[in-house]
Amino acid sequence: MVSKNRTTPANDLSRREFLNVFAAGAAAAVGTVSLSGLGGIADAQDGALRIAWLTPATLDPRSASGDSEIAILNAVYDYLIETDAAANLVPRLASSWERSDDGLVYTLQIRDDASFHDGSPVTVDDVLWTIQWHQESESTVASLLTSVASVAAAGDNAIAFTLSEPNPDFLYNLTDNKFVILQAGAENIGTAFNGSGPFALEEMLPGDRAIMRANADYWGGAPSIDQLEFIFFDDQQAGIAAVQGGSVDGILRLDNSSFLGFAGDMSFNTSDIPTSGHHLTRLRSDRAPGSDVRVRKAFKLATDRDAIWERVQLGFGAVGKDSPIGPAFGQYFLADAEAPARDPDAAAALLAEAGYPDGLDMILHTPNSGSWPDLAQAMAAQWEEAGIRVEVQLEDENTYWAEAWMEVDLGVTGWGARPIPQLYLDLAYHSEAPWNESHYSNARVDELIEIARASLDQDERTAAYKEIQQILLDEGPVVVPYFFAQFMVLSGNVSGVELQPFAGRTNFNNAVLG
Repeated sequence: MVSKNRTTPANDLSRREFLNVFAAGAAAAVGTVSLSGLGGIADAQDGALRIAWLTPATLDPRSASGDSEIAILNAVYDYLIETDAAANLVPRLASSWERSDDGLVYTLQIRDDASFHDGSPVTVDDVLWTIQWHQESESTVASLLTSVASVAAAGDNAIAFTLSEPNPDFLYNLTDNKFVILQAGAENIGTAFNGSGPFALEEMLPGDRAIMRANADYWGGAPSIDQLEFIFFDDQQAGIAAVQGGSVDGILRLDNSSFLGFAGDMSFNTSDIPTSGHHLTRLRSDRAPGSDVRVRKAFKLATDRDAIWERVQLGFGAVGKDSPIGPAFGQYFLADAEAPARDPDAAAALLAEAGYPDGLDMILHTPNSGSWPDLAQAMAAQWEEAGIRVEVQLEDENTYWAEAWMEVDLGVTGWGARPIPQLYLDLAYHSEAPWNESHYSNARVDELIEIARASLDQDERTAAYKEIQQILLDEGPVVVPYFFAQFMVLSGNVSGVELQPFAGRTNFNNAVLG
């Protein structure tokens, strides 16, 4: 998580509301899919794959963001396109695609062998309806489609997106975590689940688990397991303990030290991959104290990124340079830039110039899972020497994203892996970005983001990305100390699962038990 595909308060179905809907009882009210009447769902057999996740807050695709939420959507629904661990585009409901020579028209062929769990075929109309639904509700998916001038059926089960300007990364926008394809006219979205994915949701037990059965008629082939259960824990350490105790078969979200504890145990299969995902602290830059660039620079000067990377990440991942563009993005990464060396005295002097001769007292809002508390404590300890005194306030992860994240003056954020840098920039760093958590506004950065988004000239895009990184390093409202690795631990009898950089997009179709 967070993985960061994040929620917007306007579209959020809060955790309490979500649980209340399920607790209300009637299957008809919540739309819980039952096995009766669902053609092609496999009969119950002995054995199930059980994976530990944090408790989901919402399953409305417009606002789902955490790994556990996306994992359920990914299992029950289909995306048009997805990406693999190397950020290559992979067909899903869109079996193929092509781009016009001028870069303005993308035509996707929708496969004709996919069906929803109620037996209805997936058609172009379902795709068009889903797009319109996102646009009318102003979800973050809609923000990724702003360059679309029109979208329409095109020939035999195909769909054409016509853009108002070129966007060489447009297909990656369609891989967004929220962009699952719904059935046209779907109702009770977020509590009813008639997807076309490899698993059908049989039962949701609030605060306990989601039980899913294999879709034997899945277009990609029936899953190799008959049942998939996501077991929910409010505390990540409890999930880790459940794996250690054998009551669940695996976990995909865990901190570095816990992962190292599993790595030497032959009873478990462990996987780790580098990612573009990163953790950061950010100041709101639209109001004091973060509106003063000297304060933002003071936070940067008070931070030793290498020390935090070594302490929190234990050698996994890479050191950050205060922007979302890291070494995973190859030629776009500003490799020769140097983050400022830690200098608490210089930081204190800048604070005094900004009108804070006695330093600052602030609350650092932090999700209470994974390595975020460790990161917050490490930064707090470093900053104190510069006169930046912060109280670390731990908050329930899902509640934090839904209620506090976009509002607080100083907060810790986890951004999950994305396959291209443009997604981070469009989502969080443009002045009008839907998840501009720091409320940052820089006309030059906006201009560069727009150049990088539309240019078909690779050198021009690369130059724009590098200039953005330099501006954020010099004066931006974020401190990115590291890019993290993604981890997975499975019981020794489980194989066939390929870990994805965004853990919630990991597929379990080919899991093998035994």
